[in-house]
Amino acid sequence: MPSPYTPQPHHRFTFGLWTVGNIGRDPFGEPVRAPLSPVQIVHLLAEVGAYGVNLHDNDLVPIDATPGQRDRIVAAFRQALAETGLVVPMATTNLFSHPVFKDGAFTSNDPRVRAFALQKTMRAIDLGAALGAQIYVFWGGREGVETDAAKDPVLAIHRTREAMNFLCEYVLDQGYDLRFALEAKPNEPRADIYNATTGHMLAFIATLDHPEMVGVNPEVAHEHMAGLNFLHNVAQAWEAGKLFHIDLNDQAFGRYDQDFRFGAVNLKAAFFLVKFLEDVGYAGSRHFDAHAYRSEDEAGVKDFARGCMRTYLILKEKAAAWNADPEIQALLAEIHQDDGSAAPFLGAYNRARADDLKAATFDYQALAARGLRYERLDQLTIELLLGVR
Repeated sequence: MPSPYTPQPHHRFTFGLWTVGNIGRDPFGEPVRAPLSPVQIVHLLAEVGAYGVNLHDNDLVPIDATPGQRDRIVAAFRQALAETGLVVPMATTNLFSHPVFKDGAFTSNDPRVRAFALQKTMRAIDLGAALGAQIYVFWGGREGVETDAAKDPVLAIHRTREAMNFLCEYVLDQGYDLRFALEAKPNEPRADIYNATTGHMLAFIATLDHPEMVGVNPEVAHEHMAGLNFLHNVAQAWEAGKLFHIDLNDQAFGRYDQDFRFGAVNLKAAFFLVKFLEDVGYAGSRHFDAHAYRSEDEAGVKDFARGCMRTYLILKEKAAAWNADPEIQALLAEIHQDDGSAAPFLGAYNRARADDLKAATFDYQALAARGLRYERLDQLTIELLLGVR
């Protein structure tokens, strides 16, 4: 019988070609690992037990490939998928690496660049749809500025909306079974990136022509870079019906985009995130947008990938234990106790309810004096995570 921490297809764990394929280059150092081909990466992910593999267009097909080269590369990739059973749940477009996008893609001040970005994205959507992807992610890594003298931010919003509306119509016209997920990030590689948080993205989506087609892809590291509570952003997206995809990794608050192994930095935050996803029944991919430490070789990359999935499954088990723990549940019942006395005053507004509420008397001093037992609840959580409960 397999270990409960062994990944299975129903766990829907996915990695990008760019994650396990990361060669360890950083702004101050050269690569430390040899590149792996897309076919090699598929087989590596199958070996560690992943369910699927995601890709940018140029992770698979170089930007300057001829049509014949493209066809051969895609055919070999399809063969690797068939041999391993891996699927492609999500795809995206690289609109940030090539120098042509140094001033953005959809928000570039050059209309020719904006047109090229649309062309590149349509072709990448075709590729993603052909490989079976049902989610298409947009990360605007260059959609920003170093100086606000360069761009009008309102015009940038208009340009982004025009691009998303165009691409929604393209997907509808092609008959693709595809939804879009927008990924926010506050900065890096630009000094300031537009639509910097998940909340920004949710507000923007509401202004589109087809908001029903568009959701969000929040990433742990991107929200932690800005010092935000990732769980709260995920919960807001879920409550709005917009949690189409999620990127799991880890990150010290306020640092550059570290993309550490899931759970490597803040276990308690990772625990409550896993608990939330499992409690609400999130059915999408658990995508690990992270990479191994620069210290690792290929064996270390496999350790990294296995570690992401194993940590998630351990925390899933801990979440079930938390939900079943008698003392924790008794504390929660005490914290959420309700004697019914406030029921006549809460709920939808009506004139009589408002009048009764204004006339009511509350012993606010007694309410203020009540201890809430949150210290005990948090300590029990810590003890459970440390394995002593």
